[in-house]
Amino acid sequence: MTSILTNFAANSALQTLSSINNNLEETQNRVSSGYKVSEASDNVAYWSISTTMNSDNKALTAAADALGVGAAKVDTAYSAMESAIDVVNEIKSKLVTATETSTDKDQIQLEIDKLQEQLSSISQGASFSGENWMVSGDQTVGTVVDGFVRADDAVSVTTASYDIPTYALFDSVDAGVGTGGILGDVMDIDLTAIATTDEIADLLSTVETALASMTIGGAALGALTTRIDLQTDYAGKLSDAIEEGVSRLVDADMEEESAKLSALQTQQQLAIQSLSIANSSSQNLMTLFQ
Repeated sequence: MTSILTNFAANSALQTLSSINNNLEETQNRVSSGYKVSEASDNVAYWSISTTMNSDNKALTAAADALGVGAAKVDTAYSAMESAIDVVNEIKSKLVTATETSTDKDQIQLEIDKLQEQLSSISQGASFSGENWMVSGDQTVGTVVDGFVRADDAVSVTTASYDIPTYALFDSVDAGVGTGGILGDVMDIDLTAIATTDEIADLLSTVETALASMTIGGAALGALTTRIDLQTDYAGKLSDAIEEGVSRLVDADMEEESAKLSALQTQQQLAIQSLSIANSSSQNLMTLFQ
């Protein structure tokens, strides 16, 4: 049946063309944006997951940046500890020299005084961003941000710690002179009041005790450096894994979308032609009345 009021073929062709145009627009958006899921309406589950993971990845990146700051703090403290160990070893060698009865202990003490001043200077200068782990002051524990963790719906920032009061070279440095801490007794060494080799041996014992404590402190800093390096490497790999995982969920397959685009463009041309034919069919009715 042919009707001059309703063109069934044109309606069908129009619906087909409309559907093709919608698919074509969607494909063009994917090609231009690179996303197959760019908003919640595209896929609620994937969009929710990707939004959360992208947010976490930014937090992880911030934690990795904080690791860099922490690494600088640890490196500063370790450099100070290493330099202080060298200076204390010099003091140790001066004390060994002083055991020889013919040496001028006053002159040796002048050298030790300068070395003691250097110890105070090293400790006071071991500051990064206003934080000094070599002078304890009122500090308790030095912390370094080393990660960001999501567990179920809870998030947290993890830290690595360094026991400042235990390993600080001094409790305080006033007027350029360090007191207390690991090196407190070393700063009290004074050969001018020493008369016997036994007394020098006691001073050597004091230095050895300080060196042992400093070695432990340096080891603690070294272990912390290793942890930071490992965590930095892990954070980089974890960030890459998150990016790849999110990409699989929301990124468009450009080869597939390109093929779809070509096919839909061809379908669009055919649908337009089909609609044109359907529209022209009603005009052909005029020949029946000639």
